[in-house]
Amino acid sequence: MDKIWTRAEFEEKLREKGRGYHIYHPFHVMMYEGKLTKEQLQSWVLNRFYYQIGIPQKDAAILSNCPDVEVRKQWIVRITDHDGVDDAVGGIEAWIKLGEAVGLTREDVTSLKHVSPGVRFAVDAYINFAKQRPWQESVCSSLTELFAPHIHQQRISSWPEVYPWINESGLSYFKKRLTEARRDVEQGLSVTVDYFSQSRAMQERALDILQFKLNVLWVIADSIMLASSNIKVEDRDYLRQPVF
Repeated sequence: MDKIWTRAEFEEKLREKGRGYHIYHPFHVMMYEGKLTKEQLQSWVLNRFYYQIGIPQKDAAILSNCPDVEVRKQWIVRITDHDGVDDAVGGIEAWIKLGEAVGLTREDVTSLKHVSPGVRFAVDAYINFAKQRPWQESVCSSLTELFAPHIHQQRISSWPEVYPWINESGLSYFKKRLTEARRDVEQGLSVTVDYFSQSRAMQERALDILQFKLNVLWVIADSIMLASSNIKVEDRDYLRQPVF
């Protein structure tokens, strides 16, 4: 029987999964380098909105499956982070503002008529995973947040220079998530390391779950790239996500 990794070793294994984060997807590399057209960036915003509205649905599914009161008390804030509460603007509204900052209307973003089938399929698969699997597995799947602050900071730092036509007020979503994601990681990581450290097999299961979520994000980027008709054929010759 394989030896159980220590908590530090297990956490390091989880963090190593960041090598497959969608920040390395060709579409995101092009985004960072300022190589996307206005239409391509708009396509990304339109499609990713479907993921944004799916996040609180995923978190509600986790809450519905979780009998632990203390976990629920902490986790529920993720829903209000995205939906907003009282006069506080949530992530969904902030994403709509991002859409307006790149030249879209509220109706363009919220109608969902521009969302590609691949994005719908991937996001729906993620929500269904959270509904059907044990809540601890769904918590583990959320740990792509380990790698999110980097990509948010990248956009905050690079977009004003490479996409000067974007109204900087639209970047509030990324600024908001910088602190929220770091907070969320602490809880998700604690639950995951505690629960899955019962055996080496469970630890490896956690890595597989995190890989599933990484695959979801990669497929979303794939679908957006293919849906962006202005992208040249040669820019699509990456075939599939690399295996790590």
